[in-house]
Amino acid sequence: MIILGIDPGLRTTGFGLIEKHGSKLRYIASGTIKTGLEGALPPRLKIILDGVREVVTTYGPQCAAIEKVFVNVNPQSTLLLGQARGAAISALVGFDLDVAEYSPTQIKQSVVGSGKAAKPQVQDMVARLLKLPGLPGSDAADALGVAICHAHTYDTLALLNVLSPQKATLRMKNGRLV
Repeated sequence: MIILGIDPGLRTTGFGLIEKHGSKLRYIASGTIKTGLEGALPPRLKIILDGVREVVTTYGPQCAAIEKVFVNVNPQSTLLLGQARGAAISALVGFDLDVAEYSPTQIKQSVVGSGKAAKPQVQDMVARLLKLPGLPGSDAADALGVAICHAHTYDTLALLNVLSPQKATLRMKNGRLV
């Protein structure tokens, strides 16, 4: 199974693809989609949308995962990041991909073992886990971390049957899952 991880950003959106065979992970590709530092918002969102579409078309992942938005000190930055994330998610669901979402803490915990890990620690562990010859760039490493997190979580989500809205059948009744 090929998993696409996305680290959304309005200036730079990272992507990373890995292949999962049982418990083994293999690196496929990674990189960034750059929108530039300036310019109107709608064209920059289109660059993200088109870039993610190109990645999906090129590599044909079976599922995707994306980092959740965390609240910044600056609310405007949070809103802009949310719009970049929305463009990426729109591209993914346009291909009918299941899209899982993970917080930065979940991703760091899954990759490094500590939810408070620094970016260089994530880069190093991603390189080690995927047996890369060098360190990927920080945005690509974060995206590969998202994919690794999903690879570690995928089997549990499949068992719980919550990978897509069409499959989500868990409900609570009298405090119990039915």
